[in-house]
Amino acid sequence: MKAINKRNITVLAVIVFLVFLAVERTTKSEPEAVPAIQQSSEPESGMNAGLLAPAFSLQEGGKSYAVGGSRDKAVLLNFWASWCDPCQQEAPTLNALALKYKNVLDVYGINVTSQDYKPNAERFVRKYMLAFPIMYDLKGEVFDKYKGMVFPTNVLVDKNGVISEVILGFLSPEELEKKIITLTGS
Repeated sequence: MKAINKRNITVLAVIVFLVFLAVERTTKSEPEAVPAIQQSSEPESGMNAGLLAPAFSLQEGGKSYAVGGSRDKAVLLNFWASWCDPCQQEAPTLNALALKYKNVLDVYGINVTSQDYKPNAERFVRKYMLAFPIMYDLKGEVFDKYKGMVFPTNVLVDKNGVISEVILGFLSPEELEKKIITLTGS
């Protein structure tokens, strides 16, 4: 019964998100022209491909992890919850990809603890022996900043700090690896 309820909640969240996107697209008007002196060569920050990834910093285990701006490696941000079946399915893939591409890609696992139970999340990390940094978004502030709506949400950010793609839901290991190869040029 619990699995059916979780699946129904996930399906409902996806439907709500898709309706939101459809309404937003139909109600959006043409952007106003911005005078040339106000335009910047840097993209604005936001949650869409081509925009700078919203900046944040989370601490875990005495170490600080930050996103925002240029960096040495591309980064994959994985927003997850321990009760999420697709998150459980993709955990081994993320682990393998983090190890395989460690020289060109940082993988940051961000447990949205505001929608989870931290002891369960900690058990999840141990169960899947995750080999990449795991942070706990205790109040959901980072997830909100990234306008998160579904689990898992993977955000691919290039070395310049620009979002290359937002992936909602589960991808096959092969599809995800293709996207990482495109992102990193590996």
